[in-house]
Amino acid sequence: MYSEFSTFKYLMARILLFFFAVLFGTSIANAEETIARKWNEALLQAIREDFARPTVHARNLFHVSIALYDSWAIYDTTTSTYLLGKTVNGYICPFNGIDLPPLSQKQNYQEETMSYTAFRLLTHRFSNSPGSSTSIPRFNALFRSLGYDESYTSTDYQNGNPAALGNYLAQHIIDFGLQDGSNEQNDYANRFYAPINNPLVATTEGNNTLDFPNRWQPLALDSFVDQSGNPILGSTPEFLSPEWGSVSPFALRDSNLIVYLRNDNDYFVYHDPGVPPYLDTNSTGGMSEEYKWNFSLVSKWSSHLDPADTTMWDISPASIGNIQNYPTTIAGLRSFYKEKSGGDYGTGWSVNPVTNNPYQPQLVPRADYTRVLAEFWADGPDSETPPGHWFTLLNYVNNDTLLVKKFKGFGPILPDLEWDVKSYFSLAGAMHDAAITAWGCKGWYDYIRPISAIRFMAEKGQSSDPNLPSYHPAGILLDSGFIELVLPGDSLAGSNNEHVNKIKLKAWKGPDYIDDPITDSAGVGWILAGNWWPYQRPTFITPPFAGYVSGHSTYSRAAAEILSLFTGDPFFPGGMGEFYAPKNSFLVFEKGPSRDLTLQWATYRDASDQCSLSRIWGGIHPPADDVPGRLMGIKIGVDAFNESEAYFNNQRTSIDEQQAFNSRFEVYPNPILGNKVFIRSDKLLIGEQVNLQLFSLLGKQISNEVVKVIENNQELSLTTNDLEPGVYVIAISSENWKRTYKVVKN
Repeated sequence: MYSEFSTFKYLMARILLFFFAVLFGTSIANAEETIARKWNEALLQAIREDFARPTVHARNLFHVSIALYDSWAIYDTTTSTYLLGKTVNGYICPFNGIDLPPLSQKQNYQEETMSYTAFRLLTHRFSNSPGSSTSIPRFNALFRSLGYDESYTSTDYQNGNPAALGNYLAQHIIDFGLQDGSNEQNDYANRFYAPINNPLVATTEGNNTLDFPNRWQPLALDSFVDQSGNPILGSTPEFLSPEWGSVSPFALRDSNLIVYLRNDNDYFVYHDPGVPPYLDTNSTGGMSEEYKWNFSLVSKWSSHLDPADTTMWDISPASIGNIQNYPTTIAGLRSFYKEKSGGDYGTGWSVNPVTNNPYQPQLVPRADYTRVLAEFWADGPDSETPPGHWFTLLNYVNNDTLLVKKFKGFGPILPDLEWDVKSYFSLAGAMHDAAITAWGCKGWYDYIRPISAIRFMAEKGQSSDPNLPSYHPAGILLDSGFIELVLPGDSLAGSNNEHVNKIKLKAWKGPDYIDDPITDSAGVGWILAGNWWPYQRPTFITPPFAGYVSGHSTYSRAAAEILSLFTGDPFFPGGMGEFYAPKNSFLVFEKGPSRDLTLQWATYRDASDQCSLSRIWGGIHPPADDVPGRLMGIKIGVDAFNESEAYFNNQRTSIDEQQAFNSRFEVYPNPILGNKVFIRSDKLLIGEQVNLQLFSLLGKQISNEVVKVIENNQELSLTTNDLEPGVYVIAISSENWKRTYKVVKN
């Protein structure tokens, strides 16, 4: 059983992991790095020392990137700022302009403004961090080492003082953040979301507390330690950021948005992927079978984590990567993943396009590869959360001497400072939008995680054959060699055969088989399904938020699109990106890998695809969470790149011209009392054509009306004659936006 000593070993292993990351490409800032890089590295380290909150830190990365970009762009006549002098999502940042310094002093002014802005913002954001005792002194030390004075607090920039301008801009970014929908002033607390399932006590066999098998279930732990190693008060962590869809975005538009209503609260969902597969507890067939297939695949891939397994894989780009298409339906997922052997059907690359030589094979044990993959991509090599992880990869790329710093791959070579500022701005905008999009889905769909689903189905029994014992329509599907019934005489049957006819899985055996993570590995064997455990440590198990869609898949694919478009090349410099995992030193909650190995990627998209697969081997996501996140990430990344390029080309004046509103519509009465439903919003524009549609829950259109807005605050109405009692959906849309609301007819 895991002990307090094991927890200490885990934390020490994370520290060792940080030093390996430093050694192999994610170093902290040094004297040759740009001012932007220095402050970015300071931010990443502060994230590592803070609570592991991917949404919050995607926003921190974005806002600090705004600080760096605007501080640089205000002195550059060819670009436009993002916030300074603009109106962004309703926030006005006044700016009267400055006299530009002599060209010989331009970079000095930029660096001073950047440093004051970043320093003030970072000090504000991390003042209450659990790591503030180290991160705040680190900010101070960096600031002083650059020759600046933290006691200078003036915001009077009119005389052209770059420090005052930095102070001024920082305060406006802080104020902007206090009204952007994140609820920062209340430490990002949830305002209205509440789970509908009782917690699963993970250390107890089975899952008999789950009432709604399609909805998220909290986990009750003996103690909870987040991915950054911070102990969290309370044994049942709350859902992180279920209302994050309402945070002000970067490049997302109202045309990408649907607003859903639950319990009289709005849930903002961009790039809505539609419903995930749902389990019917009363009958088999249809989406129930897809639900069972998805979560069963997670348990089957758990059997790939055995260091005693002799299966060898080539993990070089010669054999993995180069996926050209993704399934767009739930049923199509079955042909995308290798259900039993693991992985996908990527063809790999015949040659390295940079060297024109074949990629050299790298044969390693499958179990080493899958375990390293699960750990490497879990939250970033040093717990800087997934959006921060992609900044470490960007910095790794920017360090590469083979990288030619031409924007989009052509034109002049950019100075290092300009390259860093612009690449951070583009990537951060994408990471921020990915957080809003993925967590908007998570909050609304509130979908179940594998540990809850697998244990629940197994608790019900099996649904493969009504003539076999333990049959239930909601039971798991049997599969010889992976998912079976416990028979009399089985070693799992129990001393009094109390476990006979229960479900057993061939899977990773879990943390009870690890006393010391430095010397022990759990291995794979037959276990009672009610004891199934993700490939995670016992103080974490599964991130504290719903599964659908995968944040890792969304973040990673959006980042891969940014790096591909920004560099003008989908391939890593030299045609290869690498991360070295040393023998018996890399894994943090069990011994391994059994030999040295190097994760390798030909393209940024290959790295993203590998990250997505890692979450299945880690027991965190089924395929149904994965691919929709990848597809959303593609759209998010491309849109964020195009938006950032518009700033680089001085084509943006005010975001309010580009983004519509996030205000709430009134839809009343609900329940419907008469023959009409009324809609009102103060954001409807005179002359706007508004389409009002009424649908059944099955998607059948019942009515469709078009209304022209002729006055401010106009009340619109939709006829609801002869409706049968039930639940219906009203869709309200114009050319540039769409809202949907559920209404009830009693």
